[in-house]
Amino acid sequence: MKLSNISFLSNLLIVQYLSLQCLSAQDFAFFYFIQQWPGSYCDTKQSCCYPKTGKPIADFTIYGLRPNYNDASFPSNCDPHSVLDKSKISDLIKNLEKNWPSLSCPSSNGIRLWSHEWMQHGTCSESKLTQHDYFETALKLKKKLNLLQILKNAGIEPDDKFYDQYSFLDAIQQATGFLPGIECNRDSAHNSQLLNVYMCVDTSGSKFIECPGVPMGSCGAKVQFPKF
Repeated sequence: MKLSNISFLSNLLIVQYLSLQCLSAQDFAFFYFIQQWPGSYCDTKQSCCYPKTGKPIADFTIYGLRPNYNDASFPSNCDPHSVLDKSKISDLIKNLEKNWPSLSCPSSNGIRLWSHEWMQHGTCSESKLTQHDYFETALKLKKKLNLLQILKNAGIEPDDKFYDQYSFLDAIQQATGFLPGIECNRDSAHNSQLLNVYMCVDTSGSKFIECPGVPMGSCGAKVQFPKF
């Protein structure tokens, strides 16, 4: 077979694969809406760098809004040509800087993080949400789900103390009606720390729903809620 024919077939297979991936992404079952505790992220081995706007406030930040299937798999990078256009989210920038900051190093203004999240996850919801819709939806969910206040109402404070891992789950379930998922990291002293909180959201991004499955098992029996 000629090289030109091989090249054509290879390109055709790639196009078909991407097309199937995008079509299947339209049928995703729900979103994971994930919030992260910055105090725990900054205690991980890679440490953290504050964004150029300065140290974020001591509150949970958005970690992701990610389409998922019911079988625990998920689509990703569904449209490699849909690059984030900053002008389309210009009215959201200040809100994103506050609620979806980048803590990775080196310090940045957040655009790199948001571009990555849109490309890897947001494009897989493009049949339902525009670029502006995607980020606005995440911000609305963050406002609707005030995790820090929910935990404080249950007597759980970011005070470096250790709490039973189920106390986090119970507090959030009592407040929202839905069982969350949690992930933990280990600090330099190997303490289990609350890192991410997962909630499931319907495909329109408008309401929380019961999760078909949530991440569990990465936390110890006692979980630290570190200061930030």
